[in-house]
Amino acid sequence: MAGMMEGEPLIAGIELGGTKCIATLAQGRVILQQRRWPTGTPDTLNLISDALAQWAEQTPFAAIGIASFGPLHLDARAPNFGHMGNTPKPGWAGCDIYGHFARRFDVPIAIDTDVAGAALAEGMWGASQDCAVHAYATIGTGVGLGVVVNGQAVHGHLHPEAGHMRIRRQPGDQFAGACPSHGDCLEGLVGGPGLAARLPMPVAEMADDDPHWDQIAGDIAEWTTMLILALSPERLVMGGGVIQARPKLLPLIARQSARLLNRYIEALDAHALEQLIVAPGLGADAGPLGAILLGQQAAMARGDG
Repeated sequence: MAGMMEGEPLIAGIELGGTKCIATLAQGRVILQQRRWPTGTPDTLNLISDALAQWAEQTPFAAIGIASFGPLHLDARAPNFGHMGNTPKPGWAGCDIYGHFARRFDVPIAIDTDVAGAALAEGMWGASQDCAVHAYATIGTGVGLGVVVNGQAVHGHLHPEAGHMRIRRQPGDQFAGACPSHGDCLEGLVGGPGLAARLPMPVAEMADDDPHWDQIAGDIAEWTTMLILALSPERLVMGGGVIQARPKLLPLIARQSARLLNRYIEALDAHALEQLIVAPGLGADAGPLGAILLGQQAAMARGDG
C-alpha cells in the first residue's frame, strides 16, 4: 500500500460515537484510509466489520482498537467484557461490541471508551504530551471524561462516568434536564439533547455574544472546577461538537473556573487555566487516533508491534 512505513504495524481503529462511527486504517499516527457512518442500530457494526474485511483483503492489519461511547464493561475477567452497559441509546444496551469483531477477525483487539482513547492519543501525540495526569472531556451528543495517569487510562468498578455528575445550577435556571437517568446532570444540561431543548436555535447558529454562552460556560465551569479539585490534572483537553462549534467557549470556561476556584489554588488564575483547559491538539482526529493507539497497544501486548 502506497505511503506505508517500514517498522510500523498497520492498525485498524474503530471509533463508535453517539452520532457517528469512524473506521480508520493507520500506521503510527498517519491515517491511510477512513470510512464514516451515522450511528444507527447495532447493525452498524456489520457495516464497519465489512469495511475492515475489505481493507484486510488488500493489506492485513496487525490489530484492532475500539474506542466506543459507553458505559462499557471493561473487566477482562468478567463474562460481559466488551459489552455495552445501560446506555440510553436505543438498541445498544448489552451489545457485545468486542465479541462482534473478535469473532470475525483473528487479530489482537483492545477496547476502551472513546474519551479514554482520545485522552491516550492526546497524551502520546497531542496537547497532553509530557503530562503525568491528564484528561479528555467531550461535550457533544453526550458528555464524557477519560482520565489518564502515568500513561494508563483509569478504570475501576467501571470507568469514569463524570458526565453524569450533578452540578450547582445557575441562578434562575429551572430547566429539568434531558438525561433519561438523572435529569439535570451535566450531560442533561449541556449534552446535545439538553441544548436542543433549552436553546432557541442550534449552537452552530448562535452569535458569539449570545448570552446563552455564558450560561453554558457557567455550567461546564462548575464541572471543570470539580474535576480540577478532584483529579489535579496537568491538562484538561475539551473536545466534542459543542466545543468545535464554538471554540471561544473555552476561554469563557477558563475564566468562570478561575472565579469559582476563587484563588484557592494560587497558581491557577484565569491565564493559567487557559493553558490547562485547551482544545485537542489532534483536532477532530483525537478520537480516531485514540482507537489506533489502543490497537497499537494490543499489537505490542501480543508481540506483533
